Order: sequence, then C-alpha cells, then structure tokens
Amino acid sequence: MTPKKTQSTAQHPISLALKGPIKTYALALADFEAVLDGVGMDLPHTAFESLDELNRYCDRVAGAVGRLSVRIFGDCSDQTLLYASELGLAFQYTNILRDVGEDARRKRIYLPTSMLKAQGATTGSILNLEDSPELRRVLGELHQLAEQAYDRALAALPTQERHAQRPGLVMTAIYRDLLRSIASLDYDVLNQRVRLGPLRKLWVALLAALGRMPR
Repeated sequence: MTPKKTQSTAQHPISLALKGPIKTYALALADFEAVLDGVGMDLPHTAFESLDELNRYCDRVAGAVGRLSVRIFGDCSDQTLLYASELGLAFQYTNILRDVGEDARRKRIYLPTSMLKAQGATTGSILNLEDSPELRRVLGELHQLAEQAYDRALAALPTQERHAQRPGLVMTAIYRDLLRSIASLDYDVLNQRVRLGPLRKLWVALLAALGRMPR
C-alpha cells in the first residue's frame, strides 16, 4: 500500500504571521529566501573580491526587500520590480559608504578588493582607520555607481505607479541626499558617521512626497 502524502503546515510564529501577507500581496518566496541567503553571507563575513560579488550581496539584503515592499505598496509591473532592485542596490551602496569606519571597527569591509587594488588602497589600511587619497578615490567610484543605480531606478518606475510607490520615492530622496552629503565632505567617513538632521530629512521627504525628486 502506498502511504498517503501529507501536506506540511508552517508552525513557527514568523511563518504563521507571514502566511496571510504572502497570499494577500502575492509575495515571492524567492525573495524571502534571498534575504536569508544575504544574512548567511554576512555571518562569516569575508571581503568581497569583485563588484559582482558585492552586487549579489546587495540584491539579497536590499533588492529582495525592495521587491517585497513594492508589491505591498500596490499592484506593480515588471518595471516596478526592476525599479525596486536598482533602488536596493543604490541604498546598499549608500549604506556601505556611510558605514566604512563603523564597519572597519567591527573588522568588516564591504568595498570590493578589486576596486581597492585598482586604486592602490588596502584592506589593512581601512581596518587601521588610515585615511588616504587612494581610499577616497574608491569611495568616489562607489558614489558614482550609486548615482547611476538611483538614475536607473527612477527611469524604470512607470509614471502610473509612482503614486503607489511614494514610500520608496521618499526614501530615495532621503538616501540620495545622504549620499551627496557624504560626497560634499570628500568622503570623510572613517572617523565619523554622516547623518542628516531631522529637519533636513523632513524637508527632503516633504519635497519628495510632492513629486520634487533630487536630480
């Protein structure tokens, strides 16, 4: 006699809590798995050798979160999912730039070693919190990559979906303002964590909510 197949049911409180939203918003299980994979990459953290490795990490810890979020904000097209992926990349690049010093104190480096080597910078100098023109050139390159990702994200988002996606657009304005604040300080991030003040954040968010995005 062939045994009956039994359907497994989720029992963990987090799984039970997610069951309804996954069905309601058609959330992709692959994106949940990507987030877990990204966290897994961080546990035994080692420096990324290439930009491709960094991008893969960024997509898992940020792009996947963005793709889940845009589905919750409203009905979305493939173009909006592309917008979310590019935005996740831009956000994570911005986070990495902001946190270079803080990460170094925790013995973590997220800048690809290939980019460091190309400019003559070293992981050892970063871990020792040693500033240099070489390091700042690398940070400038990452800044430009972030700007390009923001541009691609905004270009991908269909006009008819902008209203539903306002939460992400507000975050875009705030994060891009932070990115440019870091650049205005010539990437002095080893010994300080650049922040936007509450009033500045409020002003930028208000402008974004009114449709005035930074260029």
